[in-house]
Amino acid sequence: MKSFEFLSKKRPEKPRDCGITMVLDKGLGLETAESLMNISGDYVDYLKFGWGTSIVHDREIIKAKVEMYKSHKITPYTGGTLFELAYMNGKLDEFFDEAHDLGFPAIEISDGSTNISHEEKLKCIRMAKGEGFEVLSEVGKKDPNLDKELTLDERIRYMQEELDAGSSLVIVEAREGGKNIGIFDSTGNAKEDEIDYILDNFDGSRILWEAPNKDQQVFFILKLGNTVNLGNISSDDITSLETLRQGLRGDTLGKI
Repeated sequence: MKSFEFLSKKRPEKPRDCGITMVLDKGLGLETAESLMNISGDYVDYLKFGWGTSIVHDREIIKAKVEMYKSHKITPYTGGTLFELAYMNGKLDEFFDEAHDLGFPAIEISDGSTNISHEEKLKCIRMAKGEGFEVLSEVGKKDPNLDKELTLDERIRYMQEELDAGSSLVIVEAREGGKNIGIFDSTGNAKEDEIDYILDNFDGSRILWEAPNKDQQVFFILKLGNTVNLGNISSDDITSLETLRQGLRGDTLGKI
């Protein structure tokens, strides 16, 4: 039982199909991560092992963290950069085998840092699904100049094709900083007209919006409600985001 439960705004129990929170693990120690999940794990749905962090840590620790996250009904998955590295080196079969051995139930497929044709990306999504993984795919480039070359219509088309290929959620790129990329301008403010255009042409329930900064989280919750799917949340901000979702913080108090 939670304290002051009579004042709380109930949210759906896990597994949730809306109001999803994806948290970024940038290299937490096992004990630190476990302590964090013991107090906040109820509010985390997906846990991304950021970019290529899994390579630089002992595999037994990675394996233990994966199992610990799963014990909290959280889906841990590998970051997209790790997939891109495997693709670039012609090691996809080995990548899938290692992900299975480590216990990952899901992987991210992206092309943000490398040049992978869209058809090849779709093929990789289908391959990963065939290997038994849940797939989250990401649309957008990590280089702001390259990202700006993608038109809104191209983004939406890619998002739909990736969904059709088997992705369970499509991530809209915003990086860890959330500035000058994708749907955010150079100061980190959301481009609301572009978001509206995406939502008019794509199923918003299948989008995971990367929103690493508090103001961005507030924007999406006030615009789309507390059931919006948000990602790239810092492990330090799990409780902060949940209080925003539940209207327990001044930014959303009495507004949802």
